[in-house]
Order: sequence, then C-alpha cells, then structure tokens
Amino acid sequence: MISRLAIFGATGDLTARYLLPALAALRAAGHLRDGFQLTGASREDWDSDQYRGWIADRLDHHGGRYPADARRAVAASAHYRQADVTNPVDVAAVVAGDDPIAVYLALPPALFPHLVTALHDARLPRGSRIVLEKPFGEDLASARELNLLLAGLVPEQAVFRVDHFLAMTTVQNVLGSRLVNRVLEPLWNSTHIAEVEIVWDETLALEGRAGYYDSVGALKDMVQNHLLQLLCLVAMEPPITLGERDLRDRKVDVLRSVRLLTDYDVVHRTRRARYLSGHIGDHAVPAYADEEGVDPRRHTETFAEVELELDSWRWSGTTFRLRSGKALGQDRKEVAVRFRPVPHLPFGHGGEALPNVLRFGLEPEGMTLDMTGIGSRAQAFTPLSLTARMEPPDLPAYGRLLLDVMRGDPALSLRGDEAEQAWRVLTPVLSAWERDLVPLQEYPAGSDGPAPRPHEGEQRPRNALLHPEAIPGDTP
Repeated sequence: MISRLAIFGATGDLTARYLLPALAALRAAGHLRDGFQLTGASREDWDSDQYRGWIADRLDHHGGRYPADARRAVAASAHYRQADVTNPVDVAAVVAGDDPIAVYLALPPALFPHLVTALHDARLPRGSRIVLEKPFGEDLASARELNLLLAGLVPEQAVFRVDHFLAMTTVQNVLGSRLVNRVLEPLWNSTHIAEVEIVWDETLALEGRAGYYDSVGALKDMVQNHLLQLLCLVAMEPPITLGERDLRDRKVDVLRSVRLLTDYDVVHRTRRARYLSGHIGDHAVPAYADEEGVDPRRHTETFAEVELELDSWRWSGTTFRLRSGKALGQDRKEVAVRFRPVPHLPFGHGGEALPNVLRFGLEPEGMTLDMTGIGSRAQAFTPLSLTARMEPPDLPAYGRLLLDVMRGDPALSLRGDEAEQAWRVLTPVLSAWERDLVPLQEYPAGSDGPAPRPHEGEQRPRNALLHPEAIPGDTP
C-alpha cells in the first residue's frame, strides 16, 4: 500500500472540502499509518508550517465530524512546496523520493497535459500512481492526447481517472439492487421500463467557483462524467465479477451502444439554460452572468438536459434522460426508473393507476418504490410508497477512492477507452451547442428550471442509427 501522496492544487476547494476530510476519515478508520506523508503543491508562497495551519483550519471547517487526533495527524503529516505545474524542475522536487507515490491532479483539466508532461521528466518510482479529477480532458481529441501522454508515463492500471459518484453507497446500490434481487433483474429491460431519469438538480449556485465552472458548464461538469457513469450502472449487462476488467468492460459496452445524436436530435432532445437573479429560500442570488469571474460572452450553461437511446437488445425503446441544473428551487438528486403501465385494468372506472417508479436517492441516500393500491372505496386507486433508508457509509466517497488508489484497485475509476467513449457520446451535443442550434434559455434562480422545449413529446425519426459525422472507427 502506497504511503506517499502528492496533491497538485493543494490549496484549492477540492482539497479543502473533500480530500483533506477523506484523509482524516482514513486515519480515523486505521487505514493511514504514522509513516504516511502528504506533500502539497500549489502557487502560494507558503512554507510547511503555514500549510499545516491551513489544513488544520480547513479540517475544523469541513471535517469536524472526524476525531481531533485524526485531523491533527493529517496536518502533521503534511509538507508544502511552491510549484509551477508546467515547470519540470518544480514538479520533480514535489515527487522526489525512492518509494512509490500517488500523484493527485486536483487541477483544472486544461493543466493536466502540462503536469503529465512535466512528470515524464521526474522519473517516478516504480509502482507510482496518477490520479486525475473529472472532466478528463476538454473534448474527445484532448482526452485521446492525454491518454497517450499517460501511457508513456505509467501502466494503464496505475492511472485513476476518478469519479467520486462511483464510490457513493447509493450509486453502488443501483447496480447491487439489480444483481442480488431476483425480482428486479427479469424486469430490467425495455419491455417493462419506459424511461430512466438520472437527475442532479441542486439549489447550490456558483458559490465562488467561476474560475473553474465558467470554462466548463453543466454538460461537461456533470453530464459527461457523473451522469454518464450512472447510466452505465443502470444499463450495463451483469458482469461476471466486480473486478476491474469485467466491471469496466461492461460499462464501455453501454457507452458504445449509445446512439449518436444528429443535429435534428440535439435540437429536439437537449436543453441548455443559465439562471437569472432570484431567491432560493431567503437567500438572494445574482444572475449567473453577473457572478464575479464570469464572462457572459461564453454563454456557459448552468442547466443541461440530454435524452439518449441505446441500441441494444435490452434497452431498445427506453429513453434515458440525463439532467443537471444549478440554483434551482429544490434539490433533486436521484435515479428514477419509470416502469410501463400494466396492459389492462379490470377495475372499471376506479381512477388512474400511476406507473411504478423505483427511485434511488443519491442525496439523501435511500430507495423508494412508488406504487398504486386499492383504497378504502372499492375499485378506487390510491398511491403507495415503500421507502428504505441506507446505513451511513463507513467512509466518505473520496475516502473510498483514495483508499483504492493507495491499495492499487482501479475498479471504480475510468479506463482510458471509457473516458473517450463518454466524450464520443456528447461530441454531437457540444458541436451543435457551439453552433447555437439550441438556444440558451434562462430561468430565475429558485425556480423549477427552464420551460419545456416546444418540441416536447415529438418522436425522432428512426431512419438513421448513426450520426452522419460519426467518428471513424467508433460504432454506437
């Protein structure tokens, strides 16, 4: 197990909110020994004492639920180096040493190629690992180039393209519920399931993240990685094992089966929007375009929705709707599996039986099955809900990911071809949006989001399975 971790971007929001609390959780659970070493690298002109004080303050703020001795141990393990990630000399000084090291790129994706190139000159010890945050690259071409750079640095199994959604207990339960419950798997197909909604709507607005978010937007920040990963777990064929090869092979199969969208499809099956000023509860929220650090000319979306179809025996005829929005009126973070209605109701005029919906709550974690029952009046329908809450996980999602990195288990990270396939799916959407084929709608902060598309409910023509500009060598 690796006992050295270097974080580039060590004073950023990701490190403060997630990585440091994850390390405190690992220490409290006994996974980090006294010999663990943390090296932080960033642009600030700090020394190690200043960095340890910053860690202690951030852990008090974001990791207060973990024992004080665990928080102190994480701070005491830290050293700091000021570094330019494009400078091979600076980078080599951060990772210097004889023992294997895990190198975490907690940076904007535009800096990944520069740092990976600098690491080539650093001569990492054998057994070292590279951890990259999402999004992996900025488009399909840059993802392919980054994969080539990484292939010359470390073996593929030493590359961790992490997505913390995959380590969330309920996300794993999406797959687990299918595979261990005989009552579900026979129904898990287009014969019985009409639609799957994968939603991450949040009341959180920009909250000072313009430096990152305004160059990415909702489609790249959420749909291209997190929500496509959830799609894979919902739609994948049962793997032989949950080992890294079997699991990731089946996920890649799902992405390869996604039917590429034509320009017509993008117009009719996608939405993009950004929020105007408004109120979320008692909190006044400025318009996204007026947030500090935002360039309104970029037309960055804070809401993205995409409808996809899979060309496979299991899923032909089922719609998969992926949606994410910021500054909305309420949080809705779930996978909603909507079953088709029963073919016949022998109850006369007893009302309408609503379709069954199985909901996997992501935050808060839980499961709900919406059903229809018979009420007190004969032949009168009444809605029923069966709800289960999950036990809190032993480790936070980032704690699980860091533990996998240090143990060398890449099963919950993305393989190189999987990262490329995810970009392949959304390349037609990005292209059409860049050409303004889909208008950038607006919605007040605190509302339900933008108005439905005027084409809502229209069916796409089914005379072409492939996008006319499909990427050579790739099949949906």
